[in-house]
Amino acid sequence: MKNTFWMYCLLGLSMLFAQKNNSEVLFTIDEKPFDTETFMRVYRKNLDLVKDESQKDLNNYLQLYIAYKLKIQKAHKLGLQEDTRYLNELQSYRSQLSRNYLTDTQVTEALLKEAFERLQWEIKCSHILVQFTNTPNGPDTIAAYKKIKDIQQKLAKGEDFEKLAIEFSEDPSAKENKGNLGYFSAFRMVYDFENGAFKTPVGKVSDIVKSRFGYHLIKVNDKRPHRGEITVAHIMIATNDGEDAETKKKQQTQIQEIYQKLQQGEDFAELAKQFSEDKSTAANGGLLQRFSSGELSSEIFEDKAFGLTSNQPISVPFETQFGWHIVKLIEKHPAKNWEEAKKDLELRVQRDERSKLIAESLHQKLRKKYQPKLNDPMYRKVAAVVTDSIYKGSWKKPEPNYPYLSELITIQTRKISGDQFMTFLERQQRMGDATKPLSKWLKNQYDTFLNQELQQYYEDNLESEFIDFAHVMEEYREGLLLFDLLEKEIWNRAKNDSIGLQNHFDKNRGKYQWKTRYDVVVLSSLKKDKVEQALKMMQQKKSIAEIKEAINKDNIVEVMITEGKFEKENGIFPKNYNFTPGYSSILEQNNYYFVVYLKETLAGGPKTFEEAKGRVINDYQQFLEENWVSELQKEFTVKVNDKVFEKLKAKK
Repeated sequence: MKNTFWMYCLLGLSMLFAQKNNSEVLFTIDEKPFDTETFMRVYRKNLDLVKDESQKDLNNYLQLYIAYKLKIQKAHKLGLQEDTRYLNELQSYRSQLSRNYLTDTQVTEALLKEAFERLQWEIKCSHILVQFTNTPNGPDTIAAYKKIKDIQQKLAKGEDFEKLAIEFSEDPSAKENKGNLGYFSAFRMVYDFENGAFKTPVGKVSDIVKSRFGYHLIKVNDKRPHRGEITVAHIMIATNDGEDAETKKKQQTQIQEIYQKLQQGEDFAELAKQFSEDKSTAANGGLLQRFSSGELSSEIFEDKAFGLTSNQPISVPFETQFGWHIVKLIEKHPAKNWEEAKKDLELRVQRDERSKLIAESLHQKLRKKYQPKLNDPMYRKVAAVVTDSIYKGSWKKPEPNYPYLSELITIQTRKISGDQFMTFLERQQRMGDATKPLSKWLKNQYDTFLNQELQQYYEDNLESEFIDFAHVMEEYREGLLLFDLLEKEIWNRAKNDSIGLQNHFDKNRGKYQWKTRYDVVVLSSLKKDKVEQALKMMQQKKSIAEIKEAINKDNIVEVMITEGKFEKENGIFPKNYNFTPGYSSILEQNNYYFVVYLKETLAGGPKTFEEAKGRVINDYQQFLEENWVSELQKEFTVKVNDKVFEKLKAKK
């Protein structure tokens, strides 16, 4: 579904906003014109992206372009552009895209480089915390500052940091850890604390650091290089939610047996190929792509991987949300260089308190750019009705509101009323800011309000400020419409059209066939005599449980037994097995010995409709898409200006 969507989007990229000074009408759809300049702009932009050489031919590309525009016209005819879900998703994307423009690049670059430098290191710190009982701007900050200052003086006189942390720190964990926070790098602590820690030499105590949690004194105990990236291989036995206790026990037993075989010296890669249920890595011996902290979906997996060493390169079995794993260390890599790390750093800075510094810089630039004007009389009128009840969160703006409907702030062509500011104040009073006196609180709120309004005005006008932003938004607008249209006209239709699906299945029964499958039991071991012993017990009609109990003694897994129905290509079979009914001879491959007991061969043959339904739906979707354009050409009137097109081809 997604592949189809992006294929269509490829043809629709940047179809508007071309320079039309010398443009002519190339074709019309129901009298709506589409010009030559836009068409050629899209053609040239997509020329290197199109792999099918036939699509590079201008005649063929015109047909693709018209087909794309027919679909967009169909979407508009159906009113999909007015759908609430579409509008919400479009606005969500616009908000996301606009973030790239709501920044100060110079400040951002400096913060990125600072973070990159810090990420080369991990520092070990202890701290003493004195909390604010209200807010950082509240009336109790003086008392909190006095307390932390007294502790600082005690340290200056030589008193022990750990003892002072136990006695005075208001961090709840201080009594147990003596203020010790362990090792951390950039982005692990709030930015103010991180700054204080990284700017303090090893063995020294920082000056007083203020964060949103309170006042800190930070002692840097150690500094070491960051651990970088790692490459590992793994063997996984998959688990699923809702499995019964017996199944879970079997899975745990199987991973323990595999681990025991590793302890016995068997090859990790070969065991991964045989038994790992991560099909994307099993064929390569379980090898994963290199990764760093935070890149995988399981923190447990990462921690186990980074805990491996050359002396202990294989983990004991452990469980994640995906299943049971055994991990083997392949290689540890140094930290990423600047170019490799920059993209990730940009995202992390956006989510971090550093973003406030970027926002503050942007707000200052917007004030200079737009020169907002404050109506002083209206500000004084608002200030006169704001009372101390805001500290209790009970202040209400006066009614009626008409005395406050005149402008308080003018930003270019936009006027913001005093009433809008008072609505903002009603919300802000519940944020718990206890800054005093009241005039200072009101001034802080005004600055915040003005910054929000400046940024909103700037964001609302991004299309006129940046032509590339306008281009991308139009591309996404049409692409999203096309996705919704495909979902409505093709994907959902294919899934829900039971008669059409059945007819498509009946006409194409030859495509939906089972391959030959084999119902087998497979024995494998590094020791030939153990396979012989297991084979003899099987021939005596012993159960798998009895065989394992008899052979796999003293926590040593001598033989693995796998049973089920498998196709010939499955990696469970040794390469020299000939798929003969009954018991095979003992087969050898890669230092392993195998016996295969073939109980039954399940012949290939036609699938029922239910068995083939998933593939039938996919095929039917493709069939509908292939016939879709011809239906649209009957629904809409397309007129191509052949003279203009011939002239266009001559200029190409």
